[in-house]
Amino acid sequence: MASPSSSMNPPSIPLKTYFKTPEGRYKLQYEKTHPAGLLHYSHGKSVSQLTIAYLKEKSTSQGPSAPSTPSSSSVVKSAAARLFVGVNGSKTFSYGGANGGSKVVSGTNKFGGTFGAGSSSSPAAANYDGKGAYLIFNAGDTLFISDLNSSDKDPIKAIHFSSSNPLCHTFDSEAKDGHDLLIGLQSGDIYTVSLRQQLQDLGKKLVGAQHYNKDGTINNSRCTCVAWVPDGDGIFVVAHADGNLYVYEKNKDGTVEPSFPAVKDPAQFTVAHARSSRSNPTIRWHICQGSINSMSFSVDGTYLATVGRDGYLRVFDYSKERLFCGGKSYYGALLCCTWSPDGKYILIGGEDDLVQVWSMDVRKIVAWGEGHNSWVSGVAFDSFWSAPNSDGNSDGIGENAMYRFGSVGQDTRLLLWDLEMDEIVVPQRYTPHGGSPTLSGGGHSSAHWDSTPSIGTLQPPPSMRDVPKLAPLSAHRVHVEPLSGLVFTKESVVTICREGHIKIWARPGDGDTSEPNSDTGGFVTAALKDRPVGAPFMKVNGPSFKLTASNFIRN
Repeated sequence: MASPSSSMNPPSIPLKTYFKTPEGRYKLQYEKTHPAGLLHYSHGKSVSQLTIAYLKEKSTSQGPSAPSTPSSSSVVKSAAARLFVGVNGSKTFSYGGANGGSKVVSGTNKFGGTFGAGSSSSPAAANYDGKGAYLIFNAGDTLFISDLNSSDKDPIKAIHFSSSNPLCHTFDSEAKDGHDLLIGLQSGDIYTVSLRQQLQDLGKKLVGAQHYNKDGTINNSRCTCVAWVPDGDGIFVVAHADGNLYVYEKNKDGTVEPSFPAVKDPAQFTVAHARSSRSNPTIRWHICQGSINSMSFSVDGTYLATVGRDGYLRVFDYSKERLFCGGKSYYGALLCCTWSPDGKYILIGGEDDLVQVWSMDVRKIVAWGEGHNSWVSGVAFDSFWSAPNSDGNSDGIGENAMYRFGSVGQDTRLLLWDLEMDEIVVPQRYTPHGGSPTLSGGGHSSAHWDSTPSIGTLQPPPSMRDVPKLAPLSAHRVHVEPLSGLVFTKESVVTICREGHIKIWARPGDGDTSEPNSDTGGFVTAALKDRPVGAPFMKVNGPSFKLTASNFIRN
């Protein structure tokens, strides 16, 4: 398939500030990036990833234990405050759009080099409500934090790592002890910290961090992805470039260095528990040879999906520590995976330029989508989207469930897709002697649809002729550089490129609908314009056939 750079759009082509869908225009609201002074040579050494963290309002029961350093809101607005305060004297200024809503901050502090040096009586700190939405992203050897609801382009916080680059991170909004941000480094080191505490500190180093796998003593290969176990009470997993995954408990200090047996067969999945109950990590999973590129838990934490350099999707029953199902890509490595909100489907993407939909119900591919010109680097379901004129049944429950998802690729484009399993057309299957065509599931069905694979087996890729094909709803070039991820929020879709530049695309507003006769010819024309020549856009033609669980033969 296409290499990451073989199909780049020329940078001279101007980027549009909107793209169209049937429900209206997604408009570029604002952009975020790291400071311009970031050394260029650090680019390319690590791919920027994006985490959105929603901080809940701090419990009043915590009382006087709140840090005495200024709040993030006060730090963020210190530069703006200089415009209003000037020299000593009591001034008032307000700001809107930032986390926590509009605030009015007044006081006699002199905002300058000594700001935040000391006093807990800072009026701004007193107004900090401790809640809001934040963008967390890495670039080079620094982790940046930006206010999602502010139009400020520059980040509000930069955390510098002197010895290694941060590569992956995730946030747990349900963390009980304050340590909610998990960070994995190129050196294999892992940190958990309190996001709120980082925002309240003016320095460029982690504060109050818990350090795991220090200096790579347990595993010195790079961290490729990290995840909190849903409802795991502080348990998290870290995947490495050597195919190993470790289970940690953040409440353990890990005074006893764990001892795991040597991996006898690198090609086989094995699980080993630490010999001492005081060890941390507590468990090692050897999953594959080569890098684990991405992993994702189902919402309830029952299943863990991983994709890797060897091109396999593997789905594990997490608590039973066993392989549940999985299969091979059509070509090359798999780079990303994610779950549908209801846990019924898994999206995967990779070096075959395709988006694949896996069904947990039948443990196999049930659809694949073509539309990217290069590697697919990020996929995500839009859990906030509802189908037009629907009964609100957008959560994947019921026979007529409809899903919206997005994908981004190294071709610099964002693609949106609609998936309605009840209306997918299964390709026709022809008899070997020229008989009349029949639908898969009929008397001459494809072997792909004949039965559900047994639990614990990895499937080879089925013939593309036997799997329904999806076409993107819209395709839009959103960045100059290759994309590395996307996240849907209630108000927007957020995209990030490899270099650490972020764009927030606001969802269509009331009355903002696409007009087929507009200057760009409507959303269908826009999608076709960016598609490769000869690639079909509409659904596969054929008789109506409902792709539901009743069409499959189960074990």
